[in-house]
Amino acid sequence: MAEMSFWDHLEVLRRVLFRVIGIWMVVAVGYFIAMPYLFDRVILAPCHDDFILYDLLRYIGQSLNLTDSFFTEQFNVKIININLAAPFFIQISTSFWMSIITTMPYLFFEVWNFIDPALYAKERRGVKKALGVGTVMFYVGMLLGYFIVFPLTLRFLTTYQLSAEVDNILSLNSYMDNFMMLNLCMGLAFELPLVTWLLSLMGLVNRSFLRKYRRYAIVIVVVVAAIITPTSDPFTLCVVSIPLYLLYEMSILMIKDKKKAEEKEEGEEAEK
Repeated sequence: MAEMSFWDHLEVLRRVLFRVIGIWMVVAVGYFIAMPYLFDRVILAPCHDDFILYDLLRYIGQSLNLTDSFFTEQFNVKIININLAAPFFIQISTSFWMSIITTMPYLFFEVWNFIDPALYAKERRGVKKALGVGTVMFYVGMLLGYFIVFPLTLRFLTTYQLSAEVDNILSLNSYMDNFMMLNLCMGLAFELPLVTWLLSLMGLVNRSFLRKYRRYAIVIVVVVAAIITPTSDPFTLCVVSIPLYLLYEMSILMIKDKKKAEEKEEGEEAEK
């Protein structure tokens, strides 16, 4: 295969960008058309009492004879719109973000095809693993945010009353800001094991280092959770910080101490 010049690489990159943008636009238009249906069945689903998490909580309460309101409470939220143009712009922005999230695997596929010829075999395995693990972990974080973190946060905050004289009325803009921010932040937060693994490959961290500074990590996790959560209440903080700390522990399990890794490689080479 002939070596490509700088302009050849630029032409390949141009074609990649056109394909990615084309696919993204098609998906975005599709989401825009289907948005009224998706809004009722997916985005606003946590506002209704038949949401899967609420059914699960009631089932657990009935099975264990739990009478606490957390397991028995009936929950429905009515959302109002106080901005004339909000529904239209929210339909556009939601279609935009959902299309980006959906086409992310295709984007990574195009990135992989573009950089693959320039990589060595060992580098190729590492990058392929990073792209695959990163994609899966992001979607796992999004699912956790949608099915657990956001519904619990929504139910707690909308039923919390500062005073009997104050009625909780949720606006469309407020709901969507919290919905998008919390779910996207949970997806990004689940990239922590991948980032830690990449840092370990560069020799910047190892398992002993993460164990040594575990106490400081707890404080950092709480601070990060306080930053990414849309509210400052302790309940939301705990709901977000606990999964983040579990991810930190997962990061410790994923990487190895450099010295032990080198000894293992030397042993494998000796056996060959």
